[in-house]
Amino acid sequence: MLWIIFMLLLFISSMEMLTQNRWKKQASAGLLENCTGCVLCSEDNGCITCHHRLFLLIWRDGIRQYGMCVHTCPPGYFGVRGLEVNRCTKCRSPSCESCFSRDFCMKCKDKFYLHKGQCFRQCPPNTTVQPSTRECQEMCEPGPWSKWSACTHEGRTCGCKWGVETRVREVPGTAQEEGAACPALLETRKCRMRKHCPGGEHHTA
Repeated sequence: MLWIIFMLLLFISSMEMLTQNRWKKQASAGLLENCTGCVLCSEDNGCITCHHRLFLLIWRDGIRQYGMCVHTCPPGYFGVRGLEVNRCTKCRSPSCESCFSRDFCMKCKDKFYLHKGQCFRQCPPNTTVQPSTRECQEMCEPGPWSKWSACTHEGRTCGCKWGVETRVREVPGTAQEEGAACPALLETRKCRMRKHCPGGEHHTA
């Protein structure tokens, strides 16, 4: 009786090994369309494990799920490398095209704008859109203008007919740190100078 049980267990173990070897051969030989790059593959569910350099991408179709081994994760997913398997994980936001983690987006889909890792249909208040990157950038509110400087020309304050005077305004430190888009912080205008300098020196320009 024990001999029969032993032979039965040996037969079951042999069948399992044959089944696994068949899956591996099908995957490595590319006999199944959805098993490219797989180490272990199922005809019904596609890839189960991938070669160590590839990512396992799993998607659902109704109640069934399928696996595929890919070199890079598709839009809307990001790659997570693990000790046993590398996986493509879906970004949490459906408007995110590329993300660093589930909740931090790096690039939004069309008609959306990126701001601090999130996607918006319109940029939040006090921000302005950068058309080239479709990112919402903080706007800054500079302080008041300073008084106009003395009218000068090439470092001189007299002896010329016309010169230039300037004024500036400062930006709060937080706006500078965040790289905010600021309006003009310096203005210049033409001004009339004293032609005659003290002491009788005379220049014209």
